[in-house]
Amino acid sequence: MNHLNQLLNPSSIALIGATERLHSVGAKVFSNLLNGGFKGKVFPVNPKHRSVNNYACYSSVLAIKEPIDLAVIVTPANSVPDILLACGKKGIRAAIVISAGFSETGEEGKQLEEKLFEIAQTYDIRVMGPNCLGLMVPPNHLNL
Repeated sequence: MNHLNQLLNPSSIALIGATERLHSVGAKVFSNLLNGGFKGKVFPVNPKHRSVNNYACYSSVLAIKEPIDLAVIVTPANSVPDILLACGKKGIRAAIVISAGFSETGEEGKQLEEKLFEIAQTYDIRVMGPNCLGLMVPPNHLNL
């Protein structure tokens, strides 16, 4: 499967930062994904939870035994480079970084964003974002 297909038509998604906390981005994106009718496998990832919305929750993408097509990251900016590194080691080749707090915040955020793209280049990961609103592909029942 090529990178673009993994982004637009994934068969499995890891949502890093999934939670049930009301009004949080992680809860909203997870709800949109489930309520949109996505037919593939969904893996919530959050080291603070054992389950999210009755789905087994993983501490890291590296703990997931199955292949993952797409990582969706909704965690604080300073955690994103390590998460993307784990995605690269897992073999995930497409990621959406919804998280904010990068170059739009100043020099420190800019350095964080540069690190993010160095990791993406090293592991051949196509990244949408950071600081984006996500992605919708209605024919594929994908609402992120």
